[in-house]
Amino acid sequence: MIFGPLFMIVFLAVLIAAVALLARWLGGPWHGPAPAHHTPQSRTSLDILKERFARGEIDKDEFEERRRVLGE
Repeated sequence: MIFGPLFMIVFLAVLIAAVALLARWLGGPWHGPAPAHHTPQSRTSLDILKERFARGEIDKDEFEERRRVLGE
């Protein structure tokens, strides 16, 4: 009498674990999000400078000066 509900709980736990493992296996490896400091190699320093100017982190004078320095 006491084993019926216990076996039902164990059965449900095993079933949920099996479904979770199957979903993980079918989904392939998970590498997580890329680190914030990781910069793709295809971006140049000029691209980064343009992005900072577009976001408003630097003004036009600073953008022009840094672009000139990068060009040298």
